[in-house]
Amino acid sequence: MKAALVIMAAGLGSRYGGNKQVDGVGPGGEALMEYAIYDAIRAGFTKIVLIVKPEIVELVDRLCGTWLKAAKTREGEPVEVVYVFQEYDSIPDFYAIPPQRTKPFGTVHAVLCAKDCVQEPFCVINADDYYGVEIYRTMYETLLTMGKQGQAAMAGYLLKNTVSENGAVTRGICDEEKGVLREIRETTGIQVLEDGTIADTSGDVAVPLNPETLVSMNFWGFQPSIFPVMEQYFHQFLRSLGPGECKAECLLPVMVGDLVNRGALRVQILPAAARWFGMTYQEDRREVSKELGKYHQRGIYPPTLQL
Repeated sequence: MKAALVIMAAGLGSRYGGNKQVDGVGPGGEALMEYAIYDAIRAGFTKIVLIVKPEIVELVDRLCGTWLKAAKTREGEPVEVVYVFQEYDSIPDFYAIPPQRTKPFGTVHAVLCAKDCVQEPFCVINADDYYGVEIYRTMYETLLTMGKQGQAAMAGYLLKNTVSENGAVTRGICDEEKGVLREIRETTGIQVLEDGTIADTSGDVAVPLNPETLVSMNFWGFQPSIFPVMEQYFHQFLRSLGPGECKAECLLPVMVGDLVNRGALRVQILPAAARWFGMTYQEDRREVSKELGKYHQRGIYPPTLQL
């Protein structure tokens, strides 16, 4: 079955201080999204959709374009590769973009930029996160059997496996019942304290969090039928913005949470046992590089990522 991996790689990387999407952290200079592509193709995905800023498309193509253009699916066919730009010209005419705005409009807008080239079930991920090998296989198999309307899936990671030692992070805290998402709360300021506990530090008082709590890491599985729903939601978001609003973003976890609350979407949670790691801060780079090196040494990945 055909399925697409949609990679969101158009973020600003302001906390990281640069284009972390194309930062070569593997032993051979591989970027994190190259591991995602490699794992997804091995799992059965047949199309790769890269959502990028126009100014980095050459860097992305130089980084992984050569081997990706030669990559084959499990059936031996060429992997389809599509580049999509997340730009302001895709914003509907009814909304006037404040001239001082430089920030993208968020992950919902990013995925909508790919709607014209995704007609198959698809998985959405961040370019700067490492999710583990098995979750791609689990997601691909789930997409095979997922209903075409009102159905979705997400990878659920243990909070303790997703925090950074180098600063606060944002996670979608999940409540579930029998493997189905009941609520998701986008929570900022999640941090490891000096005593090793994990807490929400976004308020005046740090609130301890259960390290076994399930969280979303923007690893979603959707059917193409989500696009009209997503577009309507994004338009409502734009209409809700005040004049001159320059920073508000329309985020996938918030959208999914709203749809779940309204009974408009059923989201299956796929347990992900792997340890997540990613590059929120420049200080994360060394640890990420070290971990990837270990994976190559163990044979999880070959010396060179090629298919």
